[in-house]
Amino acid sequence: MMQSGNILHMDVPGKSVFDIGPDSDLEPAVRAFRVLLLVGQRLHRLMDQRLRADGLTTQQAALLTVVAALGQPSLSEAADAMGTTHQNAAQLVAALSRKEFLRVEPDPADRRRRRLIATETNDQYWRGRDAADHNAVADWFSTLTDTELQTLNTLVERLLKSLPAN
Repeated sequence: MMQSGNILHMDVPGKSVFDIGPDSDLEPAVRAFRVLLLVGQRLHRLMDQRLRADGLTTQQAALLTVVAALGQPSLSEAADAMGTTHQNAAQLVAALSRKEFLRVEPDPADRRRRRLIATETNDQYWRGRDAADHNAVADWFSTLTDTELQTLNTLVERLLKSLPAN
């Protein structure tokens, strides 16, 4: 059934707030959008709760993951990898620099360009908590079998690759 209006419109009497679940009347793509949106927000909140005591956010942790994966990326490279704006990435970098998790240094090959470099403070911090965080994430997904997780990863990764980056 083709519906019109706001993709997030929720004024449906007798339905869950987002009208998801097996009895949903939504088009499959709209239902999938809402489910993925809710799952992403919930996972983001759960990780924020884990990191809050240390003054970090999930977005900051994601930036640190990007820096580790890319080596010494520029701010633009890091923002692109995260799928966020240059301005948002700059705010994350500023906060992480104040916390001494990142350094920003000129690129030796192009002094106008700045490189993001993870610090020893960053490395020590994650060594002390990686196992517990991995266990928490495994617990969040424990309702799914290994086969279901593999299928979920395959489908969501395929969807992600097909979506425009910007």
